[in-house]
Amino acid sequence: MHHSRPETALPRDNAGRSGGDGTGALPSWDLSDLYKGMEDPALKADLDRVEAESRAMAEKLTGKLASISGDELAAAIAQYEKIEEVLGRVMSYAQLLFSGDAQDSANGRFYQTMQERVTTISSHLLFFTLELNKVDEAELEKKMAASKALDHWRPWLRDLMVWRPHQLSDEVERLLHEKEVTGRAAWNRLFDETIAGMTVKVGEETLNVSGALNRLSDRDRAKREAAAKGVSEAFAEKIKLFGLITNTLAKDKEIIDTWRKYPRPGSSRNRANMVEDEVVDALVAAVTSNYGRLSHRYYALKAKWLGLEKMQHWDRNAPLPGDIDRTIPWTEAVERVLTSYRAFSPELADVGQRFFDKPWIDAALRPGKASGAFAHPTVPSAHPYLLLNYHGKARDVMTLAHELGHGVHQILAAEQGYLMSGTPLTLAETASVFGEMLTFRAVLDAETDPKRRRLMLAGKVEDMLNTVVRQIAFYQFETRLHDARRQGELSQEDIGKIWMQVQTESLGPAFEFTPDYNVYWAYIPHFIHSPFYVYAYAFGDCLVNALYGVFQEGKDPDFRRKYLDLLRAGGTKRHKELLAPFGLDASDPAFWTKGLDVISGFIDELEAAPYHG
Repeated sequence: MHHSRPETALPRDNAGRSGGDGTGALPSWDLSDLYKGMEDPALKADLDRVEAESRAMAEKLTGKLASISGDELAAAIAQYEKIEEVLGRVMSYAQLLFSGDAQDSANGRFYQTMQERVTTISSHLLFFTLELNKVDEAELEKKMAASKALDHWRPWLRDLMVWRPHQLSDEVERLLHEKEVTGRAAWNRLFDETIAGMTVKVGEETLNVSGALNRLSDRDRAKREAAAKGVSEAFAEKIKLFGLITNTLAKDKEIIDTWRKYPRPGSSRNRANMVEDEVVDALVAAVTSNYGRLSHRYYALKAKWLGLEKMQHWDRNAPLPGDIDRTIPWTEAVERVLTSYRAFSPELADVGQRFFDKPWIDAALRPGKASGAFAHPTVPSAHPYLLLNYHGKARDVMTLAHELGHGVHQILAAEQGYLMSGTPLTLAETASVFGEMLTFRAVLDAETDPKRRRLMLAGKVEDMLNTVVRQIAFYQFETRLHDARRQGELSQEDIGKIWMQVQTESLGPAFEFTPDYNVYWAYIPHFIHSPFYVYAYAFGDCLVNALYGVFQEGKDPDFRRKYLDLLRAGGTKRHKELLAPFGLDASDPAFWTKGLDVISGFIDELEAAPYHG
């Protein structure tokens, strides 16, 4: 729980990516900068060495952290960081290998074996953060005042102390740490394996879940409807199991939250994101009060464009009439993204260029590879890796701009070292969404055909609504579900009712929801893997919109330098300190409205332009 290992951001709920040819040769990554292979002697040597080091560290320091000098404590943290970085390198390697080909059972076994070995090694070090958090705060301040070396670790110690009021006895912490593999993790695995093994009947075809969800953005309305009905039937058949998994995990969370004295179900996620409950409340309130001028207004336009009185849920991701998505070769995508980055900041583009000069990107399409896209920071002593599935669509170019933003951010922040380079999820989306916005604006401004321009704008609005409105609706669903679960186990009908409620509120009167939509909560992995994670997407998107608004006003000649400083800071500063140089404050509801104004402005532009599909 206290590990500062950076998480790989989960892919967004991006149902609807289709394949295509004409993309040209696509790069695959080379992971040998981490290890040469599963049998690499360096891998075994690293694990054996840090196992011995972590045992020795536990023997030497357990019970002594309060009494050693500031300089000695600084040396101990530096050693802890070294060990953690090796464990981070091993897990990055195992995770990337598995993401590259999950069908190869050797990769799955290796990933599980490494996870177990790393859990065993890190349990020797569990004492370190637990005991550090028991050192009297005044005493720690005294040590930092006397030791420049210890003062360097101040941001890390500050973040560690967030957990202090929620920490349990060492024995209970160790038990929870070791039981994770048979508790939460086991239910997660059951969910993943169930979804992976499911088949969906779509007309005469039999598809897997992701293939069926992909059809929900098919041009042919009958195909979308058939896919929607197939997904509903497949999930309805297993809904008891999904209800059990959801109920069990919500109860498990309630038990742990009660022991740890968290005020409410979302609080532990907010602590991990280094953001106050009130700031998240301000974001959620701003988005929900703007449903009318955002999603309700846009989907009313879309219904008109599609020539429908009312839309069904399977029309939400329908392509717009006249949207002919030509295939964009990989080389052109790379050039578009780097040119947009360079126009903003040559330094940003130079860092981005490294990913294309070296084998750090896997964009090739092949069976067994993880779907979606992510950027994995790995460790500062190596470099990030990007995974994409490049089909040559306009949206794939935006995904490249997005993931490259993460990669550049991770490289710039790496100078803070392993423990302090990782940014909380709420800030981790900053560079990615900003990079996407730079690329989108450049491509939009270069487009002279009004019809193409309108289609691009509509596509961008849909992406933003999926990121902001949809994720906040998901957050509302989780909040209501966890609150209701405290009164007792929920039937799948109860869960379905909460789902339908938030969907109706967020998507608005343009939709008529058929009853079979009430099982769609069951396919969203975020609810299972990382409760209350989803608002981070909306947080990142609105934050960047507000930031981009400041950039567009053009009143700050120093904007670019401040922006790169923000990225370099990694996890050393909180959102308040990072946004202050731009005159922004996330605890002010007006800040969020500023971000939502950007989406609303795009919708204004769409409303003003007559549509001829």
